[in-house]
Amino acid sequence: MKLSLDPYMFRRTPLPELPALVAELGYEWMELSPRDDFLPFFNHPRVNDAGVAALKRELAAAGVGVSSVLPLYKWSGPDEDERQAAVRYWKRAIRITADLGVDVMNSEFNGRPEQAARSEAQFWRSLEELLPVFEAEGVRLVLEPHPDDFEEDGKAAVDLVRGINHPLVSFLYCAPHTFHMGNDAPGIISHAGDLLTNVHVADSFDHTGSSGLRYIVNPPGSTVRVHQHLDIGQGEVDFDELFAELAAAGFDGTITTCVFAWEERARESSTFMREKINELLTKQGTQL
Repeated sequence: MKLSLDPYMFRRTPLPELPALVAELGYEWMELSPRDDFLPFFNHPRVNDAGVAALKRELAAAGVGVSSVLPLYKWSGPDEDERQAAVRYWKRAIRITADLGVDVMNSEFNGRPEQAARSEAQFWRSLEELLPVFEAEGVRLVLEPHPDDFEEDGKAAVDLVRGINHPLVSFLYCAPHTFHMGNDAPGIISHAGDLLTNVHVADSFDHTGSSGLRYIVNPPGSTVRVHQHLDIGQGEVDFDELFAELAAAGFDGTITTCVFAWEERARESSTFMREKINELLTKQGTQL
């Protein structure tokens, strides 16, 4: 099992300095999520081959590995021009990942929930183009349902991943999305079985609580999705339940802390999360 840090709160740290910072925070692994000088949100990668080589040297010097690379592109968007652009961005991102010596990428379904059928069709079209590239580069793809994707329900998302029917594609459970996925961590984890290879850990409040009035948005009926990425204990995710189910399932993949809420205390948050996750694992008799 790997414990990894998503260093998004440190995205203003120059990329070559990131591995040393991650090591200083007590992590041996990090997940490279979107940042403007690497893989920006929804646009073509910005890092060149020299930048990739420089990052590899700093990773080796710091003794830090990259557990996964996380790009976000509109590869399931209803707009065909945007989809084709996203596929081009994906191909470059896969090449960068392989050049880094990393064999895992994780991402979201994307698309639009109000155009779910169209978005799913676009998703399959993109997969047809990209799966041969993943195969050629020896990179695995791990997918999660995200609030406002064309598929948001956890068990339905597992079924979608299962339907891809490819040994390189698996499922990611994202704890701060618990209340958008059906609020059933044990059921989703059990349903995923061996397809579950990655877990994102951060806390969140149940937006459905208090008769749906925990969050009030205007105008009434707005379709916004609300969630947080908080420190464990600051929200309502049942982490004892989550980690007990992971232990029962024999989970041996990657756990990534992905708190985004506290840039002003990013170091303290990252250290706390490492310690708390280790505590939860120890409570279940599991070790990294």
